[in-house]
Amino acid sequence: MIRRADKKDAALLASLAVQMWTEHDPAELAEEFRASIGDEDAACFLKTAAGRAVAFAQCQLRHDFVEGTETSPVGYLEGVFVAEGYRRRGVAAELLAACENWAREKGCAEFASDCEPDNLDSLRFHLATGFEEANRIICFKKNL
Repeated sequence: MIRRADKKDAALLASLAVQMWTEHDPAELAEEFRASIGDEDAACFLKTAAGRAVAFAQCQLRHDFVEGTETSPVGYLEGVFVAEGYRRRGVAAELLAACENWAREKGCAEFASDCEPDNLDSLRFHLATGFEEANRIICFKKNL
């Protein structure tokens, strides 16, 4: 079953997300999820199986420039995670569909995402679910 998450699910979302975003603190992630869930321009979806959460997706509307798009706002997949043992069963695609439906309901005509160049699993997922590669960039920074 897939359902839209609410604020009481923030810690649960964080417990899944920290398995993907390992450099983050679970408490900080939970607070970020609480804020995101309270924002009308964002949504999180949970997949449950056997009475427990096994996957989530986070999406939001982006009103700024999104590489490769022509409209605004654009629905944007911020993250998707599926627990080991539930992968390669279409769970991530189901969560993506929930995010896309939410974005359509918000009036979006386009949906976008990104992944790190070396994340081949994510690249394969995006291509398999109908995304087209829009561009590749290298980002730079320096301390002042």
